[in-house]
Amino acid sequence: MLIGCPREIKPQEFRVGLTPNAAREAVAHGHEVIVETGAGAGAGFEDADYAAAGARIVDTPEEIFARAEMVVKVKEPQPAERRQLRAGQVLFTYLHLAPDPEQTRDLLDSGVTAIAYETVTDRAGGLPLLAPMSEVAGRLAPQMGAWALQKANGGRGVLMGGVPGVRPANVVVIGGGVVGTAAARVAVGMGANVTVLDRSIARMSYLDDVFMGRLTTQFSDAAAIEGLLERADMIVGAVLIPGAAAPRLVSRAQLAAMQPGAVLVDVAIDQGGCFETSRATTHQDPVYSVDGIQHYCVANMPGAVPRSSTLALGNATMPFMLALADKGWRQACEDDPHLLEGLNTHAGNLTYYAVGKALGIDVLSPAKALKV
Repeated sequence: MLIGCPREIKPQEFRVGLTPNAAREAVAHGHEVIVETGAGAGAGFEDADYAAAGARIVDTPEEIFARAEMVVKVKEPQPAERRQLRAGQVLFTYLHLAPDPEQTRDLLDSGVTAIAYETVTDRAGGLPLLAPMSEVAGRLAPQMGAWALQKANGGRGVLMGGVPGVRPANVVVIGGGVVGTAAARVAVGMGANVTVLDRSIARMSYLDDVFMGRLTTQFSDAAAIEGLLERADMIVGAVLIPGAAAPRLVSRAQLAAMQPGAVLVDVAIDQGGCFETSRATTHQDPVYSVDGIQHYCVANMPGAVPRSSTLALGNATMPFMLALADKGWRQACEDDPHLLEGLNTHAGNLTYYAVGKALGIDVLSPAKALKV
């Protein structure tokens, strides 16, 4: 198979879809790899690294999209990229379609077979291709929130760990999954007073055991969130419904209960955000204020640390990428029902139920799509 990796063009996105090691593995499996010049530079990989791995460097993204049988990326294809996709081609990347009707329509119109990292599952019911970036984003969330809390950046001027005689910041993490656990770990390490909200008793028990009393867990419902708003210095939105739009858990009206200069960090922004006032921002312009409350809603948070993020993502995606290339997408998905869960579009059909429900589009089951 001819595998292509273009340079990411989303603003301030420095990750790359293929590491040189992944390219080397693909070539060793008998595949041809083409990489756009400069694609890995933001993550510290030079063209020479890819050439040494057996890939061929090409000058333009147009050549990648025109020739590649499978396009491997990091972020969802941008409009200029979507216009170059075609039927019979496999796209393997993050998509986050539920809050993005325009992208969904373009993918359907192109006929491309799109397999989304964020909906591939594993035997334990986890999301193995989302988890590495969730871990990175979760660990970054308190760091970014702490920056936004500084007075010079519009925040309350509260130090995360406090000082002797002065209380630490109150940090509320909504969601105790991969993102929430990673966020809690860093916030606790910074000395903050941390409360994690979740609806799973088992998950809260796990967090209590792991953190050994260094944070508080609380069952998540509307009353609990409302009760924590007025004393929170930072709220990290870490909720996830796989493939679906994130639930809105804090309304604009509720911002009035918060302390001026408090910070909302919405890690769920890729799926539409979990705060009513959330809108996607960029690393270049990451923070805005609504009713005196700071919002950090960068849609590609792991792009801030592209070297670490690319290596972590590449470790997770490589086995699936090789299966798709070695067997073809149909056989790979027939052999692995967890990979089949990643199929979001094929031949003009939407194939992921949660996206169809969010956007009001009819869905063809993935099993039937295999036969189209």
